Amino acid sequence: MSKNNEIKFPKISVYIVSHNYARFLDQAIESVLRQNYDNWELLLIDDGSSDKTAEIMQIYANDPRIRIFNASGIGLPSVANFALREARGEYLIRLDGDDVFDENILFVLINYIERDSELAIVFPDYYLIDEEGEIFSHERRHKVFESSHIMDTPPNGACTLIRKSVLAEIGGYREDLGAQDGFDLWSKIRKSHRALNVNLPLFYYRRHGQNLTNSSYRILAARRQIKKDAIAKDLEAFRPLLAVIPCRRNYDFIPDLWDADLNGKSLLKQKIEMCLSSSLFDKVIVTSDTNDVLTTIESFNDERLEFLERETSDTIRSRNIVNTLQKVAKKYDPNLSGLTVLCYLPTPFVTLGSLEEALCTLVFNDADSSMGVEEIKEPVFRRTPFGLKAVNPERNLRTDHDYVYREANIALAAKNKNFSTGSLLGPSTINFIVEPEESFFIDSVKKLKIAHIIDSE
Repeated sequence: MSKNNEIKFPKISVYIVSHNYARFLDQAIESVLRQNYDNWELLLIDDGSSDKTAEIMQIYANDPRIRIFNASGIGLPSVANFALREARGEYLIRLDGDDVFDENILFVLINYIERDSELAIVFPDYYLIDEEGEIFSHERRHKVFESSHIMDTPPNGACTLIRKSVLAEIGGYREDLGAQDGFDLWSKIRKSHRALNVNLPLFYYRRHGQNLTNSSYRILAARRQIKKDAIAKDLEAFRPLLAVIPCRRNYDFIPDLWDADLNGKSLLKQKIEMCLSSSLFDKVIVTSDTNDVLTTIESFNDERLEFLERETSDTIRSRNIVNTLQKVAKKYDPNLSGLTVLCYLPTPFVTLGSLEEALCTLVFNDADSSMGVEEIKEPVFRRTPFGLKAVNPERNLRTDHDYVYREANIALAAKNKNFSTGSLLGPSTINFIVEPEESFFIDSVKKLKIAHIIDSE
């Protein structure tokens, strides 16, 4: 094919982004060239690489279907918007420079999206591969809207076929976060456009120490900000937004745990400071069976901070916290229209971001409650009449319903109407992932000493 035979109006624009992925890049490019669908163009974008990325791209420079660009290290979201501007196709799909297409991905996805004009995006299942290209897992998504009704797991930013017109309509990708282009897209279209996942593994997603998805803190911060921005207009319907800090005199490993000192501040003072630093909460309520907490409360000058006396009988370890929350809701939200974020005193390393994410995750997914969790990757077993059975067995095929979590006890958000039925969580509970260090829980003198050490570092 000569340059004169270049496809000027391709159906699909594929773009490959490489930032120092030279050792994998030829595999990615070749996987596009092997497609069993022909009406495509390929944009090769070198995002400021210092390895041999540019040299490898130049090998393909004479193919009329391929255009090569140097983005000078502008970052993935900016590169995605650059590709949106340069693309000539009706549909856009990204392939990261370290991943590989199945030879049928374009053929399958284009057939699905062209059959339904209401579809904005189509995305497949995938294989996880290691650095050497060996498959170690098949990741399968349940059908969105059919067997998966909580929209908390967005499609990957890569290897998702998107109508270019929809991307232009929503203004492309936001560039201020530097990560999570897939979640950004999902947050913008989930209520207004249809999506479809195809249960065929049609790309190979490489996991290695260098790749784009391994910067966990950056990804976490980006995802939190996207949620917060996405639900900003919806929050008014959920007011009042309450932060509740339960305290008690007894029944912890020491009396008045709320007053335990952690490098110059009590646990209660730390938690109040954090809650008041958020602009989201209408009220921050300390509830306790001892008036001694008033000394700490009165050291703050913020009209949002309130004290509500708690019955001693509601503080025993076997008593459901809902009894206390019912009384909070009765006073501060008699119409039961709002939300409560439960703040746990014995978790001193919880960040404000996690407290706010509990609230934002609930609203984003229109669930009844949300909680911070950690994924349990080690085998967990339950006892059966025939011995132990794995709850989360290792298997090559894994779906989004196979993950197992433990509550991190850092923050929990719930609709106040749950409490009127005696329920804390309500019918539907959604989760958000937290960093392990945030879930450090002080439940012994030893743990309190460890917290002193950690906090002083």
